[in-house]
Amino acid sequence: MSEETIQLDLNDSGVAVDLPMPANQRDQVQEVPYRPVEFRDDDLPSALERASSWLRQTQDWLGEPVDVIAIHLDYDDTKGSPYYNLKLLCNEEDLAGVPRVVREHEGSTVTRQ
Repeated sequence: MSEETIQLDLNDSGVAVDLPMPANQRDQVQEVPYRPVEFRDDDLPSALERASSWLRQTQDWLGEPVDVIAIHLDYDDTKGSPYYNLKLLCNEEDLAGVPRVVREHEGSTVTRQ
């Protein structure tokens, strides 16, 4: 039985280089644990819409639903900061693109007889 290594193409943050990133400059994929993806806005419906849009894009990219472990909503009443802070706590392997790479790797494996 041989063990194969699959190479992941990750950026400095440890997420896949071609992972769809949140579109708004206030939003970001954060560090571990649980790899929070943050959406910040003074308008909660706008933050929720951007989170929803990002989830759809990422699901299309990943080829399966993103494993969202939890949703955290907080606020920041610091002057000059967006009031709402919405975080989707996501599976780190999903954001690294592991399911996608494994599927691509399995699809390229040719069975020889």
